[in-house]
Amino acid sequence: MKLSSMKIHNRSRSAVLFEEAKNYFPGGVNSPVRAFKSVFGPPLFIKKGDGCRITDEDDNTYIDFCCSWGPLILGHNNDKIRELVIETVANGTSFGAPTKLGNALGKLILENHRYIEKMRFVSSGTEAVMSAIRLARGVTGKTKIVKFEGCYHGHVDALLVKAGSGLVTFGVSTSAGIPEVFAKETIVLPLNDPDLLEQTLQQYADDIACVIVEPVPANNGLLLQDRSFLMCLRLKCYKYGILLIFDEVISGFRVDFEGAAGYYDIQPDIITFGKIIGGGMPVGAYAANKEIMSHIAPDGPVYQAGTLSANPVAMAAGYAALTQLLEEGFYERLAEKTRQFVNRIQYYCDSKGYEVSIPQIGSIFWIAFSKERIISAAQIDPASMEKFKVLHRELLLRGVYLGPSGYEVGFISSAHTDADLEQAAQIMCEAMDVVF
Repeated sequence: MKLSSMKIHNRSRSAVLFEEAKNYFPGGVNSPVRAFKSVFGPPLFIKKGDGCRITDEDDNTYIDFCCSWGPLILGHNNDKIRELVIETVANGTSFGAPTKLGNALGKLILENHRYIEKMRFVSSGTEAVMSAIRLARGVTGKTKIVKFEGCYHGHVDALLVKAGSGLVTFGVSTSAGIPEVFAKETIVLPLNDPDLLEQTLQQYADDIACVIVEPVPANNGLLLQDRSFLMCLRLKCYKYGILLIFDEVISGFRVDFEGAAGYYDIQPDIITFGKIIGGGMPVGAYAANKEIMSHIAPDGPVYQAGTLSANPVAMAAGYAALTQLLEEGFYERLAEKTRQFVNRIQYYCDSKGYEVSIPQIGSIFWIAFSKERIISAAQIDPASMEKFKVLHRELLLRGVYLGPSGYEVGFISSAHTDADLEQAAQIMCEAMDVVF
């Protein structure tokens, strides 16, 4: 049977639910990208996930490469996670007090991560980054931040900024509701420009508390950097007495158990986490050495608190997830599986002369409509998003789900079998024929 004869056209129930949702939520959603503004049709309303597949309210089933935007490295409805969560929920969902599950997850992470000595759980990646920035300012007594164009760090006021005019620029807010005085505390630089970095740090060293970077920039395309640039960041931060923050909300426990810090063998001063450490539940964390973390209340003067921080359900899910990731060869197998999937599609596109490249690291991939190696946001042609829009529609029709934005990356889980990936690659190739 030809794949084209298996097209999914009915999204009527999702459409009705979306219209209803508009009465309750801004734009009908609780996070903007879910509104499908960048792609065709109404957003899918998902009612079930199992393994590498999700099922919508119209009973259409899709091979899922969004994986809840990254956390589900073990796939949907993982047996061990589900069982420990149910067992935990039977005793209550939240106490606003310590539990031994928090101890267990903290110990598991710290004993298997060379680059951190103490950590603090929070409830989201954004909260982790916000807290890490406050910590860096508290430790150094300085106020300014350096971030990079193309790196996203959640909806933190000081980081929801873009570059202003000129090369060395103070940030300009990218959202209403952020006072410009906040944005002016942020210096925005292009990625992979060591000379400009040196110039900036030298000029503002007395004012800069920290440099924050996604070591695997994966929120605005997959802008893979050379290790040499990340090492340059490390050395220059040492040189000027500035703290280096790795935002590993996406890359943490995804490219390696020790994240990008372990993958590249680079020691940052502070690391932020999220996504995978919650096993599908809302969670975040920030971590550093004992000296830096001693500044956090109640040990030190930097205040941060949260009612649901380290709640037992999230800790149970995270513990059940991370113990599985420690199985020997887990990351190597998943990376190889991803590599083979990407290579099948890349080979087909190359044979057809399609302008497509698919960068990959670990189990993360991104479809770029260009043959150029893209390492900065400025290299992404906005017009290429029209091609993604068509690709997304054709994949949905054939039962494959990618996140509804061409700037977002895709994820592969251990639940994706070789047969699933072979089927998805065939579908991807057929969809590319429509795009081009």
